[in-house]
Amino acid sequence: MKALIYKESAQIIRDPSSILICFVLPLLLMFIYGYGVSLDMNHLRVGLVLEDTSPNAQSFAQSFIDSPFFETHIARDRRFFIEEITRGTIRGIVVIPSYFSTFNHRPNDPAPIQVIADGSEPNTANFVQNYAQGAWVNWLAQENISRGTSQSSPINIQPRFWYNEELESKNFLIPGSLAIIMTLIGTLLTALVVSREWERGTMEALMSTPVNMLELLTGKIIPYFFLGMISMSLCVIIATLYYHIPFRGSFIVLGFVSSIFLLTALGLGLLISTIAKNQFVAAQSAMVAAFLPGFILSGFIFEIASMPLPIKIFTHVIPARYFVSSLQTLFLVGNVWPLIISDSIAMIIIGSVFYTIISFRMNKRLD
Repeated sequence: MKALIYKESAQIIRDPSSILICFVLPLLLMFIYGYGVSLDMNHLRVGLVLEDTSPNAQSFAQSFIDSPFFETHIARDRRFFIEEITRGTIRGIVVIPSYFSTFNHRPNDPAPIQVIADGSEPNTANFVQNYAQGAWVNWLAQENISRGTSQSSPINIQPRFWYNEELESKNFLIPGSLAIIMTLIGTLLTALVVSREWERGTMEALMSTPVNMLELLTGKIIPYFFLGMISMSLCVIIATLYYHIPFRGSFIVLGFVSSIFLLTALGLGLLISTIAKNQFVAAQSAMVAAFLPGFILSGFIFEIASMPLPIKIFTHVIPARYFVSSLQTLFLVGNVWPLIISDSIAMIIIGSVFYTIISFRMNKRLD
């Protein structure tokens, strides 16, 4: 066992591809997920049509210009923006009609504005509509206060947001991205390494030694396990220190959960390598079997509750689903033991299935 572990460790040091997978790939993916993936809609490009130039209309238009959510372009005729919204250079048109100044601005009356949104992107269209409605409500409240006609409401709503008080999507996307990164890294490490042994013929030399298959697999997993944990530690450091993601849980618990998931990912990679004995096929299989299901079906971006029932049921066999849940809980909430324990048990069961299948497939034979 000692000789096998030393042999794999020396191979990691001499093989630049392992270093690239464990250190360069996580940095690249952390940069992409940190800056390229966001659900925050800021600086939406909209066209503002001013058919009314009265002080009230100018004041309302200024609320759009000053808003951090809009990048406002002003024109006098809506036809000026028709071609731009068709090309997708703007996401919506807000029309302030010519009768805006004559409208009796009362709290319960509908807003005398027209909002035209690009429905080819439904989420963005909803954001344009909701933000325009919010701008109208805020402006109307300010106007009523300045006129001394504000009406007190019997209900005083003071919203409070738990766990992600800033309402920034990066606070739950980046912890979730750690699960996707570790899924790809853990699966690729063992899938490519073992398939490389088959390609180069060195697996024949290993099988000629007195070690049994359990010792052989253990000797391969242990070095890559520690390499994967170093990569995970690097990602956590970047998330907390560079992206300033709050971490409210225990690092010991994080290490425990990460260890379980990494062993599961390494087991999936070993399983792939027993089927695909070619590096190219192994890499493609790792993408299809690990990365894509982890990215789409883990709840990292797409809400599982909104998926069809058959897909919901299928997500229970995706290890990344449980790791995403545990990471987001540890970062944003803390040590929620019922959730962490249930997620850990699920990952242990899935990993046990992988290693059981491997034990039946891996024999000291070349066929």
